[in-house]
Amino acid sequence: MSFRLQPAPVARLNRCQLFGPGSRPQIFEKMATSEADVINLDLEDSVAPDDKATARANVITAIGDIDWGQKTLSVRINGLDTPWWYRDVIDIVEQAPERLDLIMIPKVGNAADLYAVDALVTAAERATGRARPLGFEIIIESAAGISHVEEIAAATPRLQAMSLGAADFAASMGMATTGIGGTQENYYMHREGQKYWSDPWHWAHAAIVAACRTHGVLPVDGPFGDFSDDEGFRAQALRSATLGMVGKWAIHPKQVALANEVFTPTEAAVSEAREILAAMEEATRSGQGATVYKGRLVDIASIKQAEVIVRQAEMIGL
Repeated sequence: MSFRLQPAPVARLNRCQLFGPGSRPQIFEKMATSEADVINLDLEDSVAPDDKATARANVITAIGDIDWGQKTLSVRINGLDTPWWYRDVIDIVEQAPERLDLIMIPKVGNAADLYAVDALVTAAERATGRARPLGFEIIIESAAGISHVEEIAAATPRLQAMSLGAADFAASMGMATTGIGGTQENYYMHREGQKYWSDPWHWAHAAIVAACRTHGVLPVDGPFGDFSDDEGFRAQALRSATLGMVGKWAIHPKQVALANEVFTPTEAAVSEAREILAAMEEATRSGQGATVYKGRLVDIASIKQAEVIVRQAEMIGL
C-alpha cells in the first residue's frame, strides 16, 4: 500500500441512476417513486434546443415540489461548449431548494472544465448563502476525457461519481459503431469456427475505475441503449460490476430493476462475506495474518473485499 492512502468515496447507494427529460415534468412523480437510488433530471441531450429554458424551469420547480424521499437527486446541465450551461448553473443554484444533491457535468475533457463549473457554483453558493454545497458527478465522453481521466478524478472535492457516456465517446474515438454500450457485432474473436464477442468498453471502464478508486470517486456504468434487450443490459452490468463499478444508468424504467438486481449483493454473497470476516477475526486473535476458508486462502485483502460487500448490504438494509 502506498504511503498516501486511497480516500473512501461517499457512502451512499448508487446501484441505478434513472434519467428523465426536464421537458417532461409529467413523469417526475413516477421517477420519484421508482426503485432507483439516484434520479437524474436532464437538461442536456434529451431536451430540444427550443425547450431548454422551459425544461430548466420545470426542473427547478420539481426539486422543491416533489417528494424525492431518500433518493440522491441530480440535474444534468448542458455541456460547456453550449450557450446554456452557465444559465443552468446560475438558475439552479440561485432558485432551486437545497434538496438538490448533485450537478452532473457532461463531456468533461480535462480538469479545467471542472474548475470552471466549480468556480461558478462556488460564487453562486456564496452569493445566495447556500448552506449545503452541491456535489458533482461527471461523464467521460471523449478521447480527451479518457486521456485526462485521472486529473479529472482529482480536480475538485465536489466530485462524487464518474460515468462513461458510450455514444459520444465512440464518436470522439472514431469507433465504427452506432450502438450505445454493450458488445458490438464486429468486435469479436474467432476460434474453431465460433465467434466470441468481446467488450469494446472494457479498457475505458477499467481506466475510469482506477482513477475513481485512486481519488475516492464512485465509478458508475453509463447507458445501455437497447432497452428491449434485458439480457444484453444484464451482461453489460455484470461486466461493469466485476470491474469495480457500483451501479448503472437506466434510460428506461424497465432497466431499474435490472440494475438493482446486478448491483445488489446476493444473500449468499453477504453471508459468505460475513463468514470471511469472522474467520479472519478468529485468525487475528490467534496471531495469524491469514486463514483458510472453504479450501481457499483468505487474508487482509480478502477482508477489504468482504467489507465492501457487507457495507453495501447494510446501506441497502439487507
